[in-house]
Amino acid sequence: MAFDPANEIQDLQYFGEFGGVNPSISDSSTYTFLSAKTMFDTFEGNTDGCYLYSRHSTPSNLYLGEALAAMEGTETANVAASGMGAITPVLLQLCKAGDHIVSSRTIYGGTYAFLKNFAPGFNITTSFVDITKLDIVEAAITDQTRVLYCETVSNPLLEVADIEALADLAKKYNLKLVVDNTFSPLSISPVKLGADVVVHSLTKFINGSSDTVGGVVCGTQEFIDALRNVNDGASMLLGPAMDSLRASSVLKNLRTLHIRMKQHSHNAMYLAKKFEADGLKTVYPGLPSHPSHEVFTKMMNTEYGYGGMLTIDVGSLEKANELMELMQERNLGYLAVSLGFYKTLFSAPGTSTSSEIPIEEQQEMGLTDGLIRFSIGLDNDIERTYQSMRNCMVYLGILEAIEETV
Repeated sequence: MAFDPANEIQDLQYFGEFGGVNPSISDSSTYTFLSAKTMFDTFEGNTDGCYLYSRHSTPSNLYLGEALAAMEGTETANVAASGMGAITPVLLQLCKAGDHIVSSRTIYGGTYAFLKNFAPGFNITTSFVDITKLDIVEAAITDQTRVLYCETVSNPLLEVADIEALADLAKKYNLKLVVDNTFSPLSISPVKLGADVVVHSLTKFINGSSDTVGGVVCGTQEFIDALRNVNDGASMLLGPAMDSLRASSVLKNLRTLHIRMKQHSHNAMYLAKKFEADGLKTVYPGLPSHPSHEVFTKMMNTEYGYGGMLTIDVGSLEKANELMELMQERNLGYLAVSLGFYKTLFSAPGTSTSSEIPIEEQQEMGLTDGLIRFSIGLDNDIERTYQSMRNCMVYLGILEAIEETV
């Protein structure tokens, strides 16, 4: 039977301490030992099933990590207090002073800022490339390169990485392929395509209710143990520990992820087709017009669709801001960063989530002033939503302006 990430989550069985249908929450910062030797062995990393200190791990965090590892098809996982709290320890664990990273040029602004502005302080350098052009990716690899880094679907331009082809490159040059799968949970399973490490911001689709910040690293037992090592593990020593109460909350929401992703994808596909037919410059991996539509289709777990993210370009930042403010006024969504909420969220990424990227680099990669990034919500009547959004565009003269130029 083919790998189905939702089935892997569903097949996990947890009971609470007193028979509850949800696992009991471990509300402790430290844990007792029956013997001093067991404490010593735990510090040395030689004891399974014993808990040391909540910065290292907790039962609640391990429950969530086990579920996310099952979803991604990895041996295990380590949860963190934020998406960046997952990403940065991975890169610092894999790279030392003098090492080099090849990264997609269009990635989350926080990751870009870490690689461009912070990591050089550790003498770790990064080449930012068009991840969709494999010849350019390969040309950027040097003897010092240790990591290929990409997002399955990039933030915010929705470029799609060919994970299988990148995995082949990584193996050829003995590199680690690290993939941020935040935009495409369930839809794409990077490890099954050859990735070494998968990270997520749990804040987004996986949690789904915009009330929790969290992250996860999914990988081999050996790598996760290295991250948590008390002597030289980046996750242990940098301390981005997730709170047990939050881990329990995310685990509960994870159980409905497959239902939510299907609806996010359905609604996004519906709007993308309508917007494109209206003449708007629309980018969505599910559209045949997307440059990497066939790549995504080849990689995807079909029933979960092409994801809930799309972009349109309305020509200018002024028009983008007017449209977003009007859509919010008419209760069609919220002018807010982040994504994966039950309500549609929209932002102009050039002045928000990608503002860390210099203007000239934004222009070079095609991040225009008029670009609006949509995280499409779970609306039941998506035709009603479309008509209301279209009315906003007509009111502001956006669609008429497009029709006049055709």
